[in-house]
Amino acid sequence: MNTNISTRLAAAPISWGVCEVPNWGYQLDADRVLSEMAELGVTATEFGPAGFLPTEPGPRAEVLSRYGLQAIGGFFPVILHDAGKDPLEAVQPELDAYEAAGAQVMVLAAETGVEGYDQRHELDAEGWTLFGRNLDRIVRAAADRGVAAVLHPHVGTMVESAADVRRVLDDTSADLCLDTGHLLIGGTDPRALAREFASRIGHTHLKDVRAELAARVQAGDLTYTDAVKAGMYVPLGQGDVGIADIVASLTASGYRGWFTMEQDTILETVPEGDGPASDVRISVAFLRSLEDAAQGTAKGTAHDGGALAGGSARGGAA
Repeated sequence: MNTNISTRLAAAPISWGVCEVPNWGYQLDADRVLSEMAELGVTATEFGPAGFLPTEPGPRAEVLSRYGLQAIGGFFPVILHDAGKDPLEAVQPELDAYEAAGAQVMVLAAETGVEGYDQRHELDAEGWTLFGRNLDRIVRAAADRGVAAVLHPHVGTMVESAADVRRVLDDTSADLCLDTGHLLIGGTDPRALAREFASRIGHTHLKDVRAELAARVQAGDLTYTDAVKAGMYVPLGQGDVGIADIVASLTASGYRGWFTMEQDTILETVPEGDGPASDVRISVAFLRSLEDAAQGTAKGTAHDGGALAGGSARGGAA
């Protein structure tokens, strides 16, 4: 079992409050965010929303290189259900930037056409057919460029509920981004999904969530934005998602992708002191502790196995 988590840790600008939603909150600049990622020992990041990094492929790659950060790819909202829009017209230029930066994962969100994530939307049968056709087209086009396009179930998008997630799995060829927070809020158990559909997990967004607030969003008693403001997202290991179980399940299944830490945050103004970096530091330490524990267990198991096998070469390798 490969328990090497630390080399696959990645960050995302949303943990610093940088978001594509208009009026989300105070938006920190790339210099502060990327500098703090590097200071925390993170070596890879998602791109963040449009405007956070340069649009042109070459300058975007250069900025990330300046901070010693590997480009993963990132969250890319696109409309997939509108017959009047060809999503490949938006996707192809972004793939140019991926190629220049060496990024390999495009995390697609099924945009609704409405700003923000505080409304719920449903597709009819005709809409689902078009959605699935367009999603599969993007998966193929991205694969031709060496990029894995995965679908991100997300609150306030066209794929939110457990039924929506199941339809993507059943009716399309797309793999999923296992976003532990959005899945839980939308009614999908992320632990069960990680176990039952391990082969369809192409990327992860590890979020920890306070279940009480997530339940209020799911029930319609609280908007998504207000729940984020109320502290729905917490550092990894401090919420109710079961991050340790999910990471263990993914690792055991042979998952070899990134573990991207996300803690959706809304900033009112320029943060004093460490600001959001203090919570990211906690998440980094938590994931590294999982790796240490897993490696310690593996060493202990190997030692015991060798003894039981009488020290034979065959037994030692088992």
